[in-house]
Amino acid sequence: MAEHLSQSELDYPFKLLEYFNGFRVSKVIFSACELGVFDLLLKSQEPLSAQHVARELSTSVDGMESLLDALVGIEILEVETTDGTAFYSSTDVANLYLAKGSGKSLHDMIVYYSQTIYPLWNNMADAVRDGKNQNEKTFGLPSEEIFQAIYRSEGEMLKFMGLMNSSWVLDGHDIVTAFNLSCFQTIVDLGGCTGALAREVAKAYPSSSVTVFDLPKIVETAQKHFCQENDAVSFQSGDFFEGEIPPADLYVLARIIHDWPEEKSLKLLKRIYDVCKPGGGVLLVEALLFENRRGPVMAQLFSLNMLVQTEGKERPPSDYTHMLEKTGFSNVQVCRTGKSYDAILAIR
Repeated sequence: MAEHLSQSELDYPFKLLEYFNGFRVSKVIFSACELGVFDLLLKSQEPLSAQHVARELSTSVDGMESLLDALVGIEILEVETTDGTAFYSSTDVANLYLAKGSGKSLHDMIVYYSQTIYPLWNNMADAVRDGKNQNEKTFGLPSEEIFQAIYRSEGEMLKFMGLMNSSWVLDGHDIVTAFNLSCFQTIVDLGGCTGALAREVAKAYPSSSVTVFDLPKIVETAQKHFCQENDAVSFQSGDFFEGEIPPADLYVLARIIHDWPEEKSLKLLKRIYDVCKPGGGVLLVEALLFENRRGPVMAQLFSLNMLVQTEGKERPPSDYTHMLEKTGFSNVQVCRTGKSYDAILAIR
């Protein structure tokens, strides 16, 4: 906005006001998901009135009418008026991404954003002031144990795993095809959570053996709640910071390095290098910042989220290249996908 500030924006700050109200827009979508609005509209064979939706979802009529109108305003729902009564229906985008039943549903991501990320961001000023995450102030849990906070209950762990699952259902294919990985016969997704990204790897490279390596309680929960019939990936329990890392031709670290400060990240990358076969490699998946600090905005916002929730941050490609080369890897290649996450491949 600074480079293209028009006279009209100086006369009346439309863009600033849009930014100010961004949190309200988010909460409109979050609330509609949590209340079940999109699921109800998807199941309905016809448009529904606010009174009907309110009755089915046990809400006030006035409140639901205001919520539905706001969803129409941001073009997530459609509305038609017949004999003075408004009837609401879903758009294709809402059916595809916001209802639970869709194969591309982001419902779990939205619930996590609403119930975990949103409260943390309420303490953003303190995070900037203190330079550390706000898990203690927000949830009463030690700031040093970030995954103790993330996995603070079975319900919270499931919500986080749902978030990760949604992320890779959305972005996974672009990530695993950013480079040709067919030369790697054994692939291990370290911290692979539900296996969603690993399944995308297995789909793209069916001749490769793909394993998810994660903490025992994550593996147990993934196999209980997220496994698929005739699953193409296997699961193995362990701790990649402390325990033995299984042998592989390629190690995937997706949204792992951004959780930690450089010292801890270097320790992990060195451990991987030491067990990696010559000619093998590591694939980092992160939201890459531009070197000139001018974006992407999504990655900059993700970096603030790392500040408020973890011990890490998002980085530009040069930082990852430095860490990879410092731990022994070479031939570092970077691919920006144009989506939320990018890929970096390095060879031992």
